[in-house]
Amino acid sequence: MSIVDTVEQSVGKVWKALDSKGPLTENILMLGTKLESNMFYTAVGWLARENKICKEDDTYKLGETNLTQKIGKDAGKVWRVLDTWGEVDVLSISRLARIEVKDVFPAIGWLARERKIEGKMIDLEENKMKFWLK
Repeated sequence: MSIVDTVEQSVGKVWKALDSKGPLTENILMLGTKLESNMFYTAVGWLARENKICKEDDTYKLGETNLTQKIGKDAGKVWRVLDTWGEVDVLSISRLARIEVKDVFPAIGWLARERKIEGKMIDLEENKMKFWLK
């Protein structure tokens, strides 16, 4: 299974939780979906690209997104890094794009939804991943 397929499954978990339970705090949503933080934030990026999720304070809900400006800008930075450097791990993406590691994941989700990237796990125990442009 590709990393994009894995992200897509995570998106489904977040969507179903919000659709069935309504607005949820970030912690409750992560616990309810049993997603690690990186996959959760990647799913948020994907849903933001689809204009289907918004965040108010620490609470997520389905609806027109208010996350486009931040995630979209970061996605552009990540895309430029991958375009320049090719296959790059998350820590290097963060350093080269000059964004926080936690902000790389929503940007990856955004780009995955656009089908612009691919990736792979390089260390399951440490949850390290590499990404590249398609």
